Formats: sequence, C-alpha cells, structure tokens
Amino acid sequence: MKEKFITIHSTCVPLEIENIDTDQIIPARFLKATDKIGFGKNLFADWRYQSNGEENKDFILNNPAYKGAILLAGKNFGCGSSREHAAWAIAGYGFRVVISSYFADIFRNNALNNSILPIIVSEDDLSMLFDKVKSNPATQLQIDLPSQTVTLSDNSWSCSFEINPYKKECLLKGYDDIDFALSNRLLIEEWEKKA
Repeated sequence: MKEKFITIHSTCVPLEIENIDTDQIIPARFLKATDKIGFGKNLFADWRYQSNGEENKDFILNNPAYKGAILLAGKNFGCGSSREHAAWAIAGYGFRVVISSYFADIFRNNALNNSILPIIVSEDDLSMLFDKVKSNPATQLQIDLPSQTVTLSDNSWSCSFEINPYKKECLLKGYDDIDFALSNRLLIEEWEKKA
C-alpha cells in the first residue's frame, strides 16, 4: 500500500517550459535501475546540474525560494517516450501533484500509477498560477481530491478537475492495482462461485 492522497496544502515550484519530454524529466543514462529508489536526485538532471556536477543556479529546482509538493508545468508535460521512470523521478523528488494545461496520456497514467496526481487546468488558469507563484513564492494551493478541486489558499480562485473514478479511489485508499484487486477478494470469490 502507498500513502493515501486526500488533501494537500503546499507551495509550488513553477517550471514554465512547454513540451517537457520524459528524457528531460529523467535522462536515458539513469534508466539502468529497475528499483524506484533514488530517481529523485536525477530529476531534470541535465537542467539541474552543470557538466562538472555543480548545481545550475539558474534552474528553478535549485532556487531556494521555490519548494513544495506541487509542480506547475508548462503545456504538454511528459511527452516523448513512455518511460515510467519519469514518474518515479517526480515522486522520488517529493512532488505529489503536477499541474499543467495538457499531459501526454502515457505520462498521466504512469503518474497516477505512482501516486502522483496530474491535474489539468485551462491555459489561462495555468498562466495565472504561474504569475501568482512567481510573484510570491509563498503562494499556496489546496488540492482536495475528494471534491476534485484546486483552490488558492486566499480563496481568490478555485477550479474543479477530472480524474478517472477508479484511479481516484486508488489514490484515496493508497492502493495500487494489486491492492485494489485484493480489497475485492471476497466479491471476486463470490462471483467465481456463481460462474
């Protein structure tokens, strides 16, 4: 079982770049491991670090003003190859939510399977959120999964988001697909007796 996802109050990291593909999220040279542990340190590695291994001070994840469990990302986040390692790296870094105006389908499913909530908002709302967070890094959002809403902490803005009901239930209960099947074991056994 994974950590249950109910409500998150957090500041955000604004990564206002469009068309971020999975090779930028986690470069291919880090894909040799098959265990999810340790991928967070290589999230956006080619942007976070210079060729000598030192931090790139200009990259947003290295800016101490921006922290939190929510990543604001530009349109078409997670495009490119289908590597699940991209979701592993995002979760390993500590992000629980990614907000964008569009996600690649495979990335969105990989995120949900790894307890990351991908939230789609309109392009206008995403632009507004970027402006708010960049002008005040202390800006917080509340993500309420049961009500499927995103709200600015000052209540000046709120919107609803869509999520597959099955994936919502899994996030709320901390289930992966196997946990979900096991939770319905008695129902499955009853059905098998009737078949």
